[in-house]
Amino acid sequence: MNFSHLRRISGASLIIATTTAVVFAGEASACTRVLWNDNSQAVLSSRSMDWEPSTSKPVLVASPRGIARIGSSVGTTTKNLVNPARWNAKYGSVFVTAEDSGTADGMNEKGLTAYALWLNATNYGPRDASKPGVNVGLWAQYMLDNAATVNQAVAAAKEIQVTALALGDLVVPLSLAVEDPSGDSAILQYIDGKLVVHHGPQFRVLANDPAYDEALKLVNPNGYVNFTRNDPLPGNTNSSDRFVRANFYLDFLRRTRPASLEAAKAGLMSVARNVSDPIGAPMDQPGTVDETDYRTLSDLTHRTYAFEPTRRLALLVTDVSKLDFRAGQPVRTLNPLDPKLNGDVTSRYVTIKQKS
Repeated sequence: MNFSHLRRISGASLIIATTTAVVFAGEASACTRVLWNDNSQAVLSSRSMDWEPSTSKPVLVASPRGIARIGSSVGTTTKNLVNPARWNAKYGSVFVTAEDSGTADGMNEKGLTAYALWLNATNYGPRDASKPGVNVGLWAQYMLDNAATVNQAVAAAKEIQVTALALGDLVVPLSLAVEDPSGDSAILQYIDGKLVVHHGPQFRVLANDPAYDEALKLVNPNGYVNFTRNDPLPGNTNSSDRFVRANFYLDFLRRTRPASLEAAKAGLMSVARNVSDPIGAPMDQPGTVDETDYRTLSDLTHRTYAFEPTRRLALLVTDVSKLDFRAGQPVRTLNPLDPKLNGDVTSRYVTIKQKS
């Protein structure tokens, strides 16, 4: 693994200068986030990460408090950005990155969870230099570093401006979902140059396009109380179909009463797998393939963060509450594709070796 994106500042602190590269390259980055926040066991959320096959080398990162970051840092370079945000992480976090890319999703020590999802409808608008700028590759990490609750995350989002990351002629378009252990939720999107926020525990499902205002119109406004298996349901893997299907099955899941925490987690994962892209699933053009590369399962109540690879049968669980996030602790990583790893991997993170 290449961790050249980690730089030492003043000989002491570390900065994770993340970029959004192949992980977000192309329209293949389809994803679905599902939040189950009203069961009797825990506040749970899941995320499926979908993209073209054989491009992903995901890495789990444990990042301590005090890490210094700058909103213009992209990989090993610094983007020319007027008034970039500068901050030190208030909270430690565990997150997924890939190919030295930006934070795809993660959980901080307070249980706040953030997910970055592709959204073609994104328009960040012209740069407003009166607000500190945060490159979109750092958007999720900014929330994990600075917010303990959704209320704090929404307030923080309004104080900054997310700025575009260009990959050649492509401007990476992302939206963000955040939730906290109280069950609160928010969907944040830049539409027509303005930040649009949907805030409330009722916003449980997020896919990709269309913009969230339009996506909500796809769902039966009266729920699915009288639906049966004989009623038609969109079954493909495009964003609209996944959004409807996730809402449909979550609606029925919420009527169940799981007898245990494990039963609740298994129930949510049954929905997450239903809206995942099977191996070999088609993309937009004939002959193209888009697959779910991994799923994550977050228990916000008990602070556990689980990673499920799709190329082998395993579930890697990190107990975020047991990690040492004290300032000055090293950044540690874990390779979730290691075939020897399964179950509780909290103690298996290793310190990154710094190049002199």
